[in-house]
Amino acid sequence: MFEMLIPTMLVGSYPQPCWLVDKQKLLASGPPRVRMRNVWRIDDAYLEEAQDDATIVAIKDQERAGIDVVSDGEIRRESYFNRFANALDGIDLDNPATVFGRTGKPTLVPRVIGEIRRTRPVQVRDVNFLRARTDHKIKITIPGAFTMAKLAADEHYLDQEALIMAYAKVVNEEIRDLQAAGADLVQIDEPYMQAHPEEADRYGVAAINRALDGITCATAVHLCFGYAYVVHDKPSGYSFLPQLNDCRADAISIEAAQPALDPKVLAQLPEKQIIYGVINLGDQKIETPSDVAARLRAALHHVPAERLIAAPDCGMKYLPRTVAYGKLKALADGAAIVRNELSR
Repeated sequence: MFEMLIPTMLVGSYPQPCWLVDKQKLLASGPPRVRMRNVWRIDDAYLEEAQDDATIVAIKDQERAGIDVVSDGEIRRESYFNRFANALDGIDLDNPATVFGRTGKPTLVPRVIGEIRRTRPVQVRDVNFLRARTDHKIKITIPGAFTMAKLAADEHYLDQEALIMAYAKVVNEEIRDLQAAGADLVQIDEPYMQAHPEEADRYGVAAINRALDGITCATAVHLCFGYAYVVHDKPSGYSFLPQLNDCRADAISIEAAQPALDPKVLAQLPEKQIIYGVINLGDQKIETPSDVAARLRAALHHVPAERLIAAPDCGMKYLPRTVAYGKLKALADGAAIVRNELSR
């Protein structure tokens, strides 16, 4: 997927500046599933410019830390999920429903009241902006069809498979445009496959494959146990993982540091690149490069270096920026240690 051994990248988000968003509102609400405009500190007339400026900061922090594949840090998003999911037709944005999320807490979610359609590209400007401001390979993320379906109240299709595949169709349309805009890697975020393994077993691979139909750029699927600030006690293994060896994605992104995942599970994905979480986001202590190198060496017992990519466990959105930057620097330096060892 990439020429160098053990490249580094963000999984998704990077901390947004406190002058841009109200962090206390974000932390109090949990990851929003519907639009949450009151988290932005900037007036609407200046918000896009402010988001652009903060995105440049995120890009330059990644470059300065030594990260190889650069993203926009999801700076323009209130959550990984809601910007794309709430830009679709067929959704009632004014009257959300309440469901119980993976933590058991009531959560406001979009109501599906008609055919789900994408009437315009949602993230193409993000890719264009990123491509114009870095010479690195670039990555963009998009919420997956399965996860969007699990975080919606379906009042139209009344059939889980039909709802998932309707979302998969619009994800595919968006990825085609992101690819055309110059994205080197498009990652589909599917955390709810881990939370609902029986349904994921029935529909998950088919949904991913529909979303990636006709896509030729590099692709990944991210699974996790939830943001570290929400889920403190994480299981030590995945309930849905080996099935993804049969999907069309080139890479599978998994968190491993905070849950102390046994790297033996990597053998369950023999045909995939592995985006391996080696940065614990549940602990604000900054890893040393030696810590990162040790985690990568453990993974290399089960996956060849040509298929290994180093990353944080998940999105870094809720960390202080100084901590997030320090962890990225340790990530880049730790990967460099192992890369140098392999070249001897």
